[in-house]
Amino acid sequence: MFAAANSGEPNLPPALITPDSLEGLRKQGHQPHVISELGRALSGDLMLSYNSAATANYAVHNLFIAQCVACSKLSLWKREEMIYPGATFGPEPNEDLSDDIKHDFQEARDIAVHSPRGAAALLRLCIQKLMRAVGESGRDIDSDIAKLVAKGLPPRVQKSLDIVRVIGNEAVHPGVLDLADDIHTVETLFGLLNSIADQLISHPAAIDRMYEALPEAKRIAIEARNAKAKNTPKIE
Repeated sequence: MFAAANSGEPNLPPALITPDSLEGLRKQGHQPHVISELGRALSGDLMLSYNSAATANYAVHNLFIAQCVACSKLSLWKREEMIYPGATFGPEPNEDLSDDIKHDFQEARDIAVHSPRGAAALLRLCIQKLMRAVGESGRDIDSDIAKLVAKGLPPRVQKSLDIVRVIGNEAVHPGVLDLADDIHTVETLFGLLNSIADQLISHPAAIDRMYEALPEAKRIAIEARNAKAKNTPKIE
């Protein structure tokens, strides 16, 4: 697998392919298929490579490599436990979230099975960043939610925000909420965050796109109507 023990240096890790060594081999004119295989190895993915000269002095038990019949990718198993790739949990993030928020969302998915508390804390961080994305400060989530409520935030969205905010915050305080094994609560938080993103980002963006697609004359007439309505004195 393009890694070999360091002969005479048993305390050192295996010698792995590096970007510099790969570039050196490329400059030396090695065969394209060799460069391609080494490039795959450099990516860090598990892969299979036949080496007729390879010898083994030890047998490894209870460690298995499986190849998926659908995608041909490899997985590594310790008996019945898949240890590579790491198991993810929860839905994919809303596509309209920023890349920064998606990164935190994905990290929460990656650790949710082993650390629901950590996943809840990361989802709270997503809410904090989401507040900045919708025009609030992002420094104090509670205050940001209050400002959104004053602007007409729907009650259900407010409740969803506060659920993620409170659970994510309390999860890291011992003795308040015990999420050590509560994967089901975290699963709900994933869904709530995507729902919040849909209400605050996706749905408004879709409406704006459809409105801009209306004929220009119709939009001008609508805006004139609105301006007239705002300037008409109210009858007491």
